Amino acid sequence: MSTEPQTPFYLIDRARLQANMDKMVRLRERSGARTLLALKCFATWGVFDQMAQSMDGTTSSSLNELRLGREKFGGETHAYSVAWADHEIDEAVGYADKIIFNSLGQLDRFADRAQGIARGLRLNPRFSTSGFDLADPARQFSRLGEWDMARLESALDRISGVMIHYNCENRDFDLFAGQLDRIESEFGSFLEKLDWVSLGGGIHFTGEGYPLDALADRLRAFAGRFGVQVYLEPGEASITGTTTLEVTVLDILNNGKEVAVVDSSIEAHMLDLLIYRENAKLPQAGDHPYQIAGKSCLAGDIFGEARFAQPLKVGDRISVQDAAGYTMVKKNWFNGVAMPAICIRERDGTITTARSFGYDDYRDSLS
Repeated sequence: MSTEPQTPFYLIDRARLQANMDKMVRLRERSGARTLLALKCFATWGVFDQMAQSMDGTTSSSLNELRLGREKFGGETHAYSVAWADHEIDEAVGYADKIIFNSLGQLDRFADRAQGIARGLRLNPRFSTSGFDLADPARQFSRLGEWDMARLESALDRISGVMIHYNCENRDFDLFAGQLDRIESEFGSFLEKLDWVSLGGGIHFTGEGYPLDALADRLRAFAGRFGVQVYLEPGEASITGTTTLEVTVLDILNNGKEVAVVDSSIEAHMLDLLIYRENAKLPQAGDHPYQIAGKSCLAGDIFGEARFAQPLKVGDRISVQDAAGYTMVKKNWFNGVAMPAICIRERDGTITTARSFGYDDYRDSLS
């Protein structure tokens, strides 16, 4: 086996990734739905070669993501942005197969310049499964999509489909099905006039025990009822359980509890933990408890509580689980903490370094 790099590094496991991709293929084949990787969640293109064999393309939230999807993933490329700028729209249309406008105002402004590709509009059903107000697309005064039927109907001559994103890590199939019933009831007369409907991401269908066949059958029924091509935009579902953040213990201290300081930082390398005030997925087996803390100067730079079979010592390795989704795309240079390399465990067990970062990258990230 190849020598592992210096920590910290993200480690993507191709075998684990393939297990998710196998479920992706099963869902596509049984449901007829097409799946597009949500680049806002995961854009590490070093494994796109593998993912592209099991998915239909990508969906984006910006011009940069759109271009990356076209150049590095291929397949069908959907372009979405909360607001396109005038200087972006022509380039965006050049990369995209479909462009989805967030508002009627954006559609009015840019529909003519997007005539050469399929155009869509974001539909906000005014409900969601999000448990966080910060991430709730249906929160009060949400800017994300149109919901008024009169405004939606006025767009019919210029669009062929809609995107409806209202799930967030939804592991409950019955909840999903019930909310889809509601969408059918409230918007059915509109949907039946369209060619395609994207139901967005946030459906945790690659999770352990998820009723994948029931989901597939429900999607097929939805598509048949309205005569539309269904799209899903899995982000977390594509890469959940595939990636760790590998760190090393640098110091151990006791401030009333045992604390292990590691060579990483949640603010720099797992920012969502800080944003949503969640704990990292750390080892929990053993009689020796530790708080795992980052090395930045932020007092709250804490990964969480862990338990180990043996007392920790300086130099020990710790694997932080589920370090791919909304993690690698948000990494930053806070405190100048060493940026984790991006590594891949190949199917034969060898570990390759796809990208490493040094001082020049830190320096050049600013002026």
